[in-house]
Amino acid sequence: MPAYFAFDPNPRVPSVTLPPLACDSQFHVFGPAQKYPVRPGAAYEMPSATVERALHMHRTLGLQRGVIVQPTTYGADHQATLDGIAAAGPNYRGCANAAVFDSAEDAYLDKLHAGGIRGARFSRQSLGIALTPEAFARAVARIRELGWYAKVQPEPAGFAEQAAQYETLDLPVLIDHMGRPNPAAGPSDPSLKTVLELLKRGNFWVMLSLSEKISKAGPPWDDVIPIMRALIETAPDRVIWASDWPHPVSTAQPPNEADLIELLYRATHDDAERQRILVDNPARLFGFI
Repeated sequence: MPAYFAFDPNPRVPSVTLPPLACDSQFHVFGPAQKYPVRPGAAYEMPSATVERALHMHRTLGLQRGVIVQPTTYGADHQATLDGIAAAGPNYRGCANAAVFDSAEDAYLDKLHAGGIRGARFSRQSLGIALTPEAFARAVARIRELGWYAKVQPEPAGFAEQAAQYETLDLPVLIDHMGRPNPAAGPSDPSLKTVLELLKRGNFWVMLSLSEKISKAGPPWDDVIPIMRALIETAPDRVIWASDWPHPVSTAQPPNEADLIELLYRATHDDAERQRILVDNPARLFGFI
């Protein structure tokens, strides 16, 4: 298993103040390893990234809501995520990995829903979990029945080549990581153009995250701001923000999350935009209201 960089263990207080009930729309929890065994063939593990460490980061930044997203590390076994939601409390929700639909009985899916799961993520294939077309169709049908949203993790090369699989879905679809466009390509980037077109349909959402890996300029990642602005201006009521803590599969030192908050504030024009992105939009998508 490759060795990746760990998260910054010392989150700092941002230079800006978040609105009440601000939401981290994607973070993951891992470990302890003896309690939550890693699935065979997992692409990575981060055993020190426990829910306690995540909540410490949230308290430091001023985040009061969050969504724990099931990592591929545990595959269809969602116990670490369910326990994390229970420990975090009623202001937290979860997102399953869509691999669960290949093996789970109805009773397990009911358990996930009762435990706060409200969506299912289709992971990028390079992380070792891929669904056949038949399994994908079954997963979409179950997501619809459960009233969940579908979540898509873009491949490193960008979302454009994946879009055909999702563009006809008639349920809420959340595109992670801004679709992983290339900021050097500007407005002509295929993935950015694809995401902007899908956002016009009304059921597609987008997550502002992964700026540190998308950026070609490096910290403080200001070359990503034009991408963020294009997404915000296209669908101001369907844009959310996430830290992606603990920044899995990082080949360079992950950022301090306060730096990511401050990037969001540079990319937004006023408190009304920040209120929508951090509070109102995630509250509607994840069922906090």
